[in-house]
Amino acid sequence: MPVIDVKATGNNIKNIIKSKGFKISDVQARCGFNTPQAIFKWMRGDAVPTIDNLIILADMFDVPIDKIIIVTRV
Repeated sequence: MPVIDVKATGNNIKNIIKSKGFKISDVQARCGFNTPQAIFKWMRGDAVPTIDNLIILADMFDVPIDKIIIVTRV
């Protein structure tokens, strides 16, 4: 069964932000967050972005959603 690898997805988000030259504050502003805490949770692998935020990230990073989420099989 496929499952989201939360830690790997968080690491992937962190790497994409860095490779695309964005700052945490850029992502925070685009997602409409008052604080960056949710983004740090994503990057640590404590949580995954909601579907709404995945759509925002995919648009911002100019990648398909499946390039953001890391899925493994168990």
